[in-house]
Amino acid sequence: MAYPTTETLLQSFNTTHRIIKMQTDGLTHADSLLQLPFRGNCLNWVLGHIVVGRNSVLKLLEASAVWGELETARYVAGSEPITNDEQALPFERLLKDLDESQQRITTVLEQSSSEALGKLVKTRQGEQPAGKLVAGLHWHETYHTGQLELLRQLAGKNDAIV
Repeated sequence: MAYPTTETLLQSFNTTHRIIKMQTDGLTHADSLLQLPFRGNCLNWVLGHIVVGRNSVLKLLEASAVWGELETARYVAGSEPITNDEQALPFERLLKDLDESQQRITTVLEQSSSEALGKLVKTRQGEQPAGKLVAGLHWHETYHTGQLELLRQLAGKNDAIV
C-alpha cells in the first residue's frame, strides 16, 4: 500500500484541525484580513483554501462537500488575493465550515475501508488510488497550517502555539 491507513489519515486530519483551531483562537475577522508586507495572502484566504482542500478530500471519499462552487472559487489556488472585507467570507463562517469539514472527514474515514482508499481515481497524471490523493491533500493542508503561525503573529499575537 502506497498511502496511509484510514486510522492514520484520521489522526492526521485531527492533528491539523486542532492546530488550526489553536492558531486562529482569539483572532477576529479584521485580523484574518491583514496583509503581509510581501507577496502572500491573508489568513482568511489561507483558511478558506484549507476548507477547499478538505472539500476535495470529501469528494474523493464520496462524501458531500461543505462548500459549493461559489465559495470554492474564491479560495482555490490561483484565485485573486483577498484584499478587503467584501471579497472575504466571514471569519466565523470559515471556522464553522472547517469544523463541519472535520466532522464529515471523521465520519467518512471511520466508515471507510482499505478498499475505498484503494479505489482508482482519474487524475491528470493517470489513475491514482484515492488514499494516495487524500494523503497528498493532507500534506498540502499541513503546508498551509504552518503559514497560520506567521499570520497569527501578523495580527499582533506574540505567543508560541506549537
